[in-house]
Amino acid sequence: MEFSSKLLENAVNEVSRLPGIGKRTALRLVLHLLKQPKDNTTFLSEALLHLRSDVETCEKCHNISDTILCAICKNTKRNPDIICVVEDIRDVMAIESTSQYNGVYHVLGGKISPIEGIGPQNLQIESLVRKVAEGEAKELIFALSSTMEGDTTNFYIYKQIEKFDITTSTIARGISVGDELEYADEVTLGRSIVNRIPFEQSIRG
Repeated sequence: MEFSSKLLENAVNEVSRLPGIGKRTALRLVLHLLKQPKDNTTFLSEALLHLRSDVETCEKCHNISDTILCAICKNTKRNPDIICVVEDIRDVMAIESTSQYNGVYHVLGGKISPIEGIGPQNLQIESLVRKVAEGEAKELIFALSSTMEGDTTNFYIYKQIEKFDITTSTIARGISVGDELEYADEVTLGRSIVNRIPFEQSIRG
């Protein structure tokens, strides 16, 4: 693809670095921005710059936040006795969209995957075990994707905390095996949270 403008080419190349965006889609997006008022592009640029420079990680749940503690952890109407363990913020957003969960979260930042070189030490597992050991929660809900890596991570965490007095459950298998949580529809995901089952039962199953 030959460009008449180096500035246009540079913009397309940068946009095409985004996941799922090819050169043709990047070109359409860049041309769309060129047709918009300059203020619109400025607002977008500033939002991205502020996102990159000012975003925080919640020191309690490791979710993306604007401050030291995220809005969910600071919300006194949430039930801190129930912690939903998820892979990343996309899963938090997926569960929040169901309006069926009123506890808090713990974001691991990924799943155990030896093939990709990701071990327990690369995830926020130690801080989760510490929460359980200190009695911060009465129930852990494992809400990782129903993949081999997700199941491996769930089991690893379960073995780390089984000596503590805490209830462990997992979302019901309304989510198909192999599915990523973020792609589940809201109704199915909401039912899976509400109808969660004891984790021990999922191991036997």
